[in-house]
Amino acid sequence: MDLEKKFANSEMVGSDSRPDHEQRMAGGDATYLIVEHDGQAAGFVILCGLRSRHHNIELKRIIVSEPGAGMGREALRLVESMVFGELSAHRLWLDVYSDNERARRAYRAAGFVEEGVMRECVWSGDRFRSMVLMSILEGEFAVRDQRAVIIPRS
Repeated sequence: MDLEKKFANSEMVGSDSRPDHEQRMAGGDATYLIVEHDGQAAGFVILCGLRSRHHNIELKRIIVSEPGAGMGREALRLVESMVFGELSAHRLWLDVYSDNERARRAYRAAGFVEEGVMRECVWSGDRFRSMVLMSILEGEFAVRDQRAVIIPRS
């Protein structure tokens, strides 16, 4: 919660209340992953939609304690491998604040494609903010990351 609040205060990522997180964790359709660096917790990832019949998983949030140190990039690569390998997703998607250009560049570098803008869809403090919808498909990931193994769905 402290790490999430730290970055939410910078207005670059969203945040949820403790009860929201607890409800999501108990619901069975989401997973929380810890990002480790040198054996210490250094961030987290939230994935939602694990039971989607459309095989679409949402990257709800990714936060690392030291942006710019490469941890986020590596965490995202591992998440993509997990989502398209172990979880057999077809599509990994996210939304990001339209003015968070640093995150948008990082997601584009990881193979995500900008699909569109959800104009002024989030109330943030004293104003509405727009979100950019981005995604990567399993085939795009497999082409980009030749080490990836896609497990066919039954």
